[in-house]
Amino acid sequence: MTRLLVAGVGNVLFGDDGFGPAVVAELATLPLPAGVRVMDAGVRGFDLTSALLDGYDAAILIDAAVRGGKPGTLYVLEPEPPSATGEYGLDLQVDPHRLEPSRVLLLAHASGARLSSIRIVACEPAVADEMTDELSPAVKRAV
Repeated sequence: MTRLLVAGVGNVLFGDDGFGPAVVAELATLPLPAGVRVMDAGVRGFDLTSALLDGYDAAILIDAAVRGGKPGTLYVLEPEPPSATGEYGLDLQVDPHRLEPSRVLLLAHASGARLSSIRIVACEPAVADEMTDELSPAVKRAV
């Protein structure tokens, strides 16, 4: 049986940055296939790193991402795997205030996680840095 981790990433106190946690809250209300775990990782990068080391075959991270599109636009991204030589191209200093998904993935890989597939489902935010616990109308529709 394939084991899949679906993790919502983002800060619910910064408007549309809470897209990931909002999506996993919706997913948690649905019947899911065996082997699928849904988690609200929020801003807890260490929790997400630990979960990625728990023997999953694949992972889907759900997050807000500014990519220049119309607010509410959804993207499916396939992150580049770390090179075979171990050169990650990113400073892996562990800073609990800067454990965004790219660093979490690198830290998990450096710690031994070997996922066969990783995807990021991202939503274009309307406002990502305004302190509010409400999603914009466009991002609410995307959820």
